[in-house]
Amino acid sequence: MQANNKQLTDISAELDALYGAEGTEERAKFDEEAWNFYTSQILLDARKEAKVTQSELARRISSTKSYISRVENGLVSPSVGTFFRMINALGMRIDVVHSI
Repeated sequence: MQANNKQLTDISAELDALYGAEGTEERAKFDEEAWNFYTSQILLDARKEAKVTQSELARRISSTKSYISRVENGLVSPSVGTFFRMINALGMRIDVVHSI
């Protein structure tokens, strides 16, 4: 087996090379898409763990199944308030922890 000599030492440099430097339009687009994907996976996993359908979650937060689907597919990112309502509707909670 050959050893792989490539080492990733600076993720920021790698992201800069692939998606542009922080503050550029290209990087902002990547960051938004990454955040939407991350958020969608949290909500999708939480909904499945709670054994709740998209329709039921939509009903609980006074929304639509279509909206829940778009969130879970990373097409839209819910507002902070909607994110908290969704988590709460799934019987979960988020603790904000301050560390020094």
